[in-house]
Amino acid sequence: MDMGILGWIVIGLFAGSISGWFVGSRSVQGCLPTIVVGVIGGVIGGWLSGAMGLGRVEGFLGALLFATIGSILVRLVLRAIEGRG
Repeated sequence: MDMGILGWIVIGLFAGSISGWFVGSRSVQGCLPTIVVGVIGGVIGGWLSGAMGLGRVEGFLGALLFATIGSILVRLVLRAIEGRG
């Protein structure tokens, strides 16, 4: 399944929103920052999938799962950076 840019945006929005429920970081608010966190999380989640030997992430739910995991990591890093300020 090749999603294209619109698919990445939709996955990013969902993953960024879900990760916000888990982490609750206040630095990322609004639709565009949430999408950016989700898309960056998707890249990190895809890398993690390969690093763990699971191969390429396939399908909407797989992409959403790994993008959410990556987004949680991004939000945790942002929270750690906020805590130092």
